[in-house]
Amino acid sequence: MRDRTVPAAPADHEALTAFLRGADLTLSGLGSPSVHLWNERDADGAVAATTGFELSADGRDALIRSVAVREDRRRAGAGSALARYAIERAAAGGARRAWLFSRRSGPFWRKLGFEVADRHELARRLPDTYQVRLFGETGQLDREVAWRRPLP
Repeated sequence: MRDRTVPAAPADHEALTAFLRGADLTLSGLGSPSVHLWNERDADGAVAATTGFELSADGRDALIRSVAVREDRRRAGAGSALARYAIERAAAGGARRAWLFSRRSGPFWRKLGFEVADRHELARRLPDTYQVRLFGETGQLDREVAWRRPLP
């Protein structure tokens, strides 16, 4: 475990919501126990980075989400380390495949072994996740780019 990465607690909800809103990431389901989130805080206690995932009902697929690093901490490998952390936790929980949505960060995810995937297949495998439900309800699913990779 990264030494500063800790599970998000209910008391973190407001700060995490503000941080992820600033990163323009999905906020749906942040307070749900089915959304596994971790965060890192700076010396002043402010959220500096987040990572997380949701599992499919059968536990075989994980939707990686909420991977964000404050701008002053980027380019030092923090984002990759956090993404790997969520991927490892999902695999340890039994997931066999990791999925995510990203329209802006393709090169980042490719470096972590992800390939472009069919967004509708992602939605079929993870229909009960907050992000998939939100994207389906709002029509955003048809504008998204899906990614996937096998897990060890």
